[in-house]
Amino acid sequence: MSGGHGAVDASNKKVALLISVLALFLALGETLAKSAQTDALGANVESANQWAYFQARTIRATVLKTATEQAALDPGAAPDAVKKQTEEWAKTMARWESDPASGDGRKELAAKAKAAEAKRDLSLARYHHYELGSAAFQIGIVLASAQVITGIAALAFAGGALGIAGIAMLAVGLFAPHAIHLV
Repeated sequence: MSGGHGAVDASNKKVALLISVLALFLALGETLAKSAQTDALGANVESANQWAYFQARTIRATVLKTATEQAALDPGAAPDAVKKQTEEWAKTMARWESDPASGDGRKELAAKAKAAEAKRDLSLARYHHYELGSAAFQIGIVLASAQVITGIAALAFAGGALGIAGIAMLAVGLFAPHAIHLV
């Protein structure tokens, strides 16, 4: 009789080890997911800020363009003063369109916003893979735990298989987040 209990104890120890390994990878997956989610949120805020600045530049340029057109139409304005002012406004509008030195031109702002959007999209792709990996680890832990209670070995094997699937999802998220398209 003790031989039967010894086999069950050995089996339970192996399943307990499997559960521990799955829990370890679950913690890793959740940490990676949280980090990716935080990166995505930060990049989204950065993108929104850059687009807001871009829009402000566009509005200011439109106001100057309108003022230039209005000044040209004013019959009572001194032609030299109008010409001088419109030239200054033209320089300002050109600087607002592209200013590589400061990086604050509309062209540069759009590039910064698009780069932040790309970072956000990459982080979100990673996040989704990490979350799927974490789900696989959680289900694997439940199935392996059920094996201890029921003694059905297939549950432990299914839990282990889900653990391998979870590791694969973490690897995809880490190394090739765009290889598998998820929502």
